[in-house]
Amino acid sequence: MDPVLLRKAGGVAEVTLNRPEARNALNLPMCEALLETFAALDDDEVRLVLVRAAGPVFCAGADLKERKGKDAAWVRRRRLTSFAAYEAIERCSKPVVAVLDGPVVGSGGEIAMSCDFVLASPATTFRFPEPHWGTIGATQRLQRVIGKRRAKELLFTGRSLGAHEAWQLGLVTRLAAEGELDKLVRETVDAIADAPPRALSLTKQAVDLGEETTLSNGIRIEMSAIERNLAAGDWRRGVDEFANKVGK
Repeated sequence: MDPVLLRKAGGVAEVTLNRPEARNALNLPMCEALLETFAALDDDEVRLVLVRAAGPVFCAGADLKERKGKDAAWVRRRRLTSFAAYEAIERCSKPVVAVLDGPVVGSGGEIAMSCDFVLASPATTFRFPEPHWGTIGATQRLQRVIGKRRAKELLFTGRSLGAHEAWQLGLVTRLAAEGELDKLVRETVDAIADAPPRALSLTKQAVDLGEETTLSNGIRIEMSAIERNLAAGDWRRGVDEFANKVGK
């Protein structure tokens, strides 16, 4: 089976982790498939991307079985490929939303944190056991999402987080009620699809670039995005559509 599936319909691209027999553990072919898949999403047909998983587990972390018999050079190359896959998700010009409905472990958390935000069911759990597996991971994105001290506690203890605590810490953006994850996904998709694609893309870029600099430089980044949006000319349609909705 393909380790990652891609389905496009109605402007929505669904990217599905597809190793349910291995609890969607992240191996080298899956890393490479994520890279290829996200490279194929930069087209005008796609308005937003959903990242989901086949089976009851979103991702059980790195597939440590594939490292058996490999040397340190192979492991290093494998880790660099996983970093490239996470970055491909993060750098996608479209809004990318993770949809979680089950355990999220280690590398699965990296995938989820690489998305723009996370929708989750009450069945979702998080765990970052890398140090307990004798490896290192999740040291950078995790602290940026939940803070340094909380990240250290989760990494040092390897304990499991329930969906509600994950929502409180910011790992989960919206937590669905029991049995209502699909409804939340549909509402989110409709809300995002309602916005002009160029404005969304430039907004995402401005937020991401602004995170890495000072407020004054961030304002310059936003002004640059505004200028690009004005130069494209299609901003008038968005203003007119908004005015028409308000007038109804």
